[in-house]
Amino acid sequence: MSDLVTGEAVVLGLRTAKLPSRGLAVTLDLAVQLVGLVVTTLVLSLLAPDLDSAAVAAVTIGLTVLFLVALPIMIETLSRGRSLGKAALGLRVVRSDGGPVRFRHSLVRGLVGFLEIIVLFGVPAVICSVVSSEGKRLGDVFAGTLVVRERVPGGGGAAAALPPVNPQLLQAIGGGLVALDLSAVPEPLWLAVRQFLGRIGELDQAVAHRMSARLADDLAARTGHPVPYGVHPAAYLGAVLTERQRREWTRAQGYAFQQQAQAHGQQYGPQQYGPQQHAPQPTGPGQQHHPAPPAAPGTPPAPPSPPAAGTGFAPPA
Repeated sequence: MSDLVTGEAVVLGLRTAKLPSRGLAVTLDLAVQLVGLVVTTLVLSLLAPDLDSAAVAAVTIGLTVLFLVALPIMIETLSRGRSLGKAALGLRVVRSDGGPVRFRHSLVRGLVGFLEIIVLFGVPAVICSVVSSEGKRLGDVFAGTLVVRERVPGGGGAAAALPPVNPQLLQAIGGGLVALDLSAVPEPLWLAVRQFLGRIGELDQAVAHRMSARLADDLAARTGHPVPYGVHPAAYLGAVLTERQRREWTRAQGYAFQQQAQAHGQQYGPQQYGPQQHAPQPTGPGQQHHPAPPAAPGTPPAPPSPPAAGTGFAPPA
């Protein structure tokens, strides 16, 4: 077994494939590719028997590149690192950090593999795989990839790595999860927990338990609360990660509600409905009286105002 270390110093503990299993997988792939190449060549020769030597050579080169280089690259890219031979033996190509391969990884592996396996009859690949502690060939070295075993003998997958937990125990630790202070947990540790829980089904039981205990201890050192007694470390990691995601979701919902409230307040804020009119204030003793502005030319005079109550004076008719 080889422990893979990611860029965040996370030990993945995947089982690397060695030379016998890899050699058998490559043999199966080459057998299928050569059969397809021969059959296609025979069919084309029967359909077009009048081709000259130059056309035959061009078609032969094109078919060789198609079946021995292009198709393996396409199959490995689309299947995320699994060819026919690797699928039959439970193998998969992954990056050196344990992630899935991309087109550039498969392209480098395919080009270098054509030279070291087909052109040079596999001699460099065998020597490099024997020397490498992880069983890498030259294509893996240049592409930064690794072939691992997906089906581990005796491994129970995620169900075996995560035994059932008593519901009463989970309910008892629920309050402790809500009260945890997760501010001191760094982001690389969260990333390590997510990577471990995402690949726990591909790990051996002993490796999964050892890694989960190590990550749970690191998490407990940051939060100041140890793993509750009777809870599997991997189950506790999943519960704490779920609690963090719940807090992030609640925070995001609160921020969205605040933004919506601010936008609503800006849209329906106070508006100007026209100039305000003030009633004239009475002029008392000692207050200065400002006469009304003169009327515009051609405006009829205003009718006389009625007499004030108690003056006894009436204007002439």
